Amino acid sequence: MAGAIRVVLGALVVALAVYCAIDPFKQSSMADFPNFETYFMYQPDWSEVPSARDTEDKLQKAEIMFQNQIQGPESIAFDPLGRGPYTGIADGRVVFWNGSSIIDFAYTSPNRSELCDPKPSVFSYLKNEHICGRPLGLRFDKKTGDLYIADAYFGLLKVGPEGGIATTLATEAEGEQFKFTNDLDLDDDGNVYFTDSSTRFQRRNFIQQILSGEPTGRLLKYNPKKKETTVLLRDLYMPNGVSMSKDKSFVVFCEGPLGRLSRYWLKGEKTGTSEVFVVLPGFPDNVRTNDKGEFWVAIHFMRTKFSHFFSRHTSFRKIMLKLPIPAKYHYLALIGGRLHGAIVKYSPEGELLEILEDRQGKVVKVVSEVEEKDGKLWMGSVLMPFVAVY
Repeated sequence: MAGAIRVVLGALVVALAVYCAIDPFKQSSMADFPNFETYFMYQPDWSEVPSARDTEDKLQKAEIMFQNQIQGPESIAFDPLGRGPYTGIADGRVVFWNGSSIIDFAYTSPNRSELCDPKPSVFSYLKNEHICGRPLGLRFDKKTGDLYIADAYFGLLKVGPEGGIATTLATEAEGEQFKFTNDLDLDDDGNVYFTDSSTRFQRRNFIQQILSGEPTGRLLKYNPKKKETTVLLRDLYMPNGVSMSKDKSFVVFCEGPLGRLSRYWLKGEKTGTSEVFVVLPGFPDNVRTNDKGEFWVAIHFMRTKFSHFFSRHTSFRKIMLKLPIPAKYHYLALIGGRLHGAIVKYSPEGELLEILEDRQGKVVKVVSEVEEKDGKLWMGSVLMPFVAVY
C-alpha cells in the first residue's frame, strides 16, 4: 500500500512539473513571459530593518479628496504660483484642481480616443495604457512654469504653463528604448534626472517585474541644452522615485524590490558614484524633498517574512511563478494579504525622523507619493480613486 502511494505521489509530482513547464492553459502569472528568469534580490537582515511603527495609525485621520473624480493619481505637484494639486491619472490625462473643480491640463498621447473614456476602476485602463498614455512622475520647472512629465509609455515629455499636448523630449538612451519611464526631478540648470524602471516589462506588467526581480532599470540624465540623454546608472532593481537633495549635491532614487533609497553624487569628491542611502521598513514607490531638505518616501507595502524569503530564494520563486496562480495572488501574499498605507521621513543625512501609517488600510490604503506643502501632506496612489491629505 505504501509503495502504491509513493508511486501515485511521484506521478503527481511529475505531472505537476510537466504542467508547469508547458503551462498549457496559460494560467501562470508569467504566461506572457515564457522565457522569464528570476533574480536574487538582496534583502538586509531583520536587525537592519527599521522597527519604528506608528501605533496611533495617524494616517486614518487623513482627509479624502476628489473621491471617484480621478483614478490612480500617482504624482502630486503644485505649479510655481502655488496652484494645484496637479496629478497624472489612469486615463492618460494630467488634471488639476483650479479651486472649485478638477479640470484637464495636459495629455501625453496624441492618439486619444473613446478607449480612454472614464471607466469604473483604475485597473480598467491597463490594456489601453500604451494608447492613452500613463503620466507618472510630475515636476514643474520653477523658473519657466513648464511641467515635465515621465509617462510610462511615451517617455520624458514637457508641456508649457498653459497645458495641452505634451512635447516629447526623450524616448531612448544609448540606442535602447525606454520601456517604463517612471519619475523625475530637475536641477537648477534644467537638467532632468529620471528613471526607466525596466528594459523588458511595461508598467501594465509591474507585478510581473516585481515578482521576477529583473535588474534592468536605469537612472538617466536629460540635458535640455544639448538635447541628449545619458545613462548614469544601469542594472537597477525597478528604480522609481527620484528627488534632488536641497543643496543639489546628490539625487536620491528608490529601488522598489530591494526596499532601499540610494543616492547618486552630482558634486564633491564622490561625483559620479552611488551608494545605499537608507534601508527602508518597506518597499518604496516615490520620494520627495521638502523645504527643509528632508525626504518623504511613500512605502508601497511593508516588509513581511514571506517577502523576505520570496526575494532571496530564486528557485522557489520560479517554481511558484510557473504554477497556475494569477499574479494578483502572489502580490497579495507579498504584502501580507491586505493594503497598508505608510510614509516615512528621513533627514538629509539619512536619519529616520517620522513614520505615519494606516496599518489596517481603512483610510489611506496605499501611497505612491507624498508631497509636503504648507503644513499638509498630499498623498497620491496609483491604485486608488482619490487624493489623501494629512
